Amino acid sequence: MDISASFSTPGLLLAGALAAYLAFAAPVLGKRQYDRLARLRDHDPGALVRAYRQWIAEEWAWVAVTALVLVLSPGVGLADLGFAMPSHFGTVAPAVAGMAGAFVISIVTARRLARSGRSMPGLEGVRELLPRTSAERWHALAMSVTAGVCEEIVYRGLLIALGVGALGLNTTVAAALALAVFVVGHLYQGWTSMLGVAIAGCVFTALYLTTGSLLLPILMHALMDIRGLVFTPRPAPKTVGHAV
Repeated sequence: MDISASFSTPGLLLAGALAAYLAFAAPVLGKRQYDRLARLRDHDPGALVRAYRQWIAEEWAWVAVTALVLVLSPGVGLADLGFAMPSHFGTVAPAVAGMAGAFVISIVTARRLARSGRSMPGLEGVRELLPRTSAERWHALAMSVTAGVCEEIVYRGLLIALGVGALGLNTTVAAALALAVFVVGHLYQGWTSMLGVAIAGCVFTALYLTTGSLLLPILMHALMDIRGLVFTPRPAPKTVGHAV
């Protein structure tokens, strides 16, 4: 993939500020927000909906900043941030088909486990985000689509272009750094779940670098989050017992 982004000084300052926020502030704030949600969840019926609305607004604000960076930087084209039709689709078609199959299998598996009183591995990291009501489910769907669109535009599109165009890194190194920021952004899920985030992020990054387009990563990311938040049954209630 060829990226030839040339950021203007105002665009670079704005993009750098957003990158610093994503790398250092967002993980800490996200962890605090999730912990607060966990404390409120059982006795405040509106806690999850408010949290989803806040996160949705924040992620679209990131995209607004990215759009402003583009406006301020004539040397950064839309294609430099992945706004292009995918190429080399045949190369990634097997991977896309495999992910689609895994999507269906994971839904079926989660429901079978739920009927037997068990839950999918790694769900503890997002337990408090799983909807219990119809309103929460619709907000979970909106959050899933938002994450798929906004996080790919920012973490994959903007940050990789920033690494190449501003820091002079090759595409692979820039993509690795962007992936690290993406994974740290999910600190609230805990280290075990972050491993799964890293694996998914690697797949999204590979799709992006192979096709030169964010279209497939956005689609795959949104579907993954829809499966995780909308179609996954809630884990069994927490129990308190003595360690043995």
